[in-house]
Amino acid sequence: MRKLKIASLAILASLFLVSSAFGGASTALAKDELKGKVTINGSTALLPMTLQAAKEFQKLHPKVKVAASGKGSITGPQAVKKGIAEIGACDWDASMDVPGFKAFEGQVAHKVAVIPFATIVNKNVKVDNLTTEQLKGIYSGKITNWKDVGGDNADIVVITRSFGSGTRVNYQLKALDGGDISKKKDNYKEVGSSGDMKTAVATTPNAIGYIDLVYVNSDVKAVKFNGVEASTDNVIKGKYPVWAYGYYMTKGQPTGATKAFIEYIQSAKFQQGSLKKLKFIPISAMK
Repeated sequence: MRKLKIASLAILASLFLVSSAFGGASTALAKDELKGKVTINGSTALLPMTLQAAKEFQKLHPKVKVAASGKGSITGPQAVKKGIAEIGACDWDASMDVPGFKAFEGQVAHKVAVIPFATIVNKNVKVDNLTTEQLKGIYSGKITNWKDVGGDNADIVVITRSFGSGTRVNYQLKALDGGDISKKKDNYKEVGSSGDMKTAVATTPNAIGYIDLVYVNSDVKAVKFNGVEASTDNVIKGKYPVWAYGYYMTKGQPTGATKAFIEYIQSAKFQQGSLKKLKFIPISAMK
């Protein structure tokens, strides 16, 4: 009788293990069953992060297609409103009013990254630091020659982002302290993306511009702001103020593949891994 009891228990244990194994397999299968399409439009500042996350996410969920493009922050919530995109990438919380732009009603903002911005110049410019007042003078058109800020006797070529750019909104608020960006007939140019900004400054002697830190490389020179280097460490320590949160805007609360994609970007794995490598800052790092 005792042997029969032991045998019965062994059979039950085996059945439990088999059941658990199949249960685990079905759970894993359920995870792989995530499918659909996620379209993301908007911020070019956030585009490198979005493209990297899309690459990783699609490996985990091969039945989900993620398509991302960037034409400037304002186009993100506009695309969501029109139903063209599930996610609008934006360098400000577009569910609230900001200077120059009304809130997009019914949209929900999801923080996905911290974006540091830097002032950049062409490599021939012999200036390594600019103050708030000097930048305000340059972008308002009151300062037009590099010699007036410690550089060579050469006309300053001002390059800025076009209206609707989140980088422009944040740079104007934080680096220029809300100062104007004045259009000029000469030595003035507007560009439509972060990539275009880097190219324009890199290829135009005596040029100045601004860009998010992820795009800064040896093609251009990042100058200090009020004596402080534009770096992720200085942003985290509260020493460098020219930064912003990056947001994904959705029409109401997201569901399905859209929800899963946002959660992946917000996950510790991505925030502490690929996001940091791209010179963004994890949202958890800001106090």
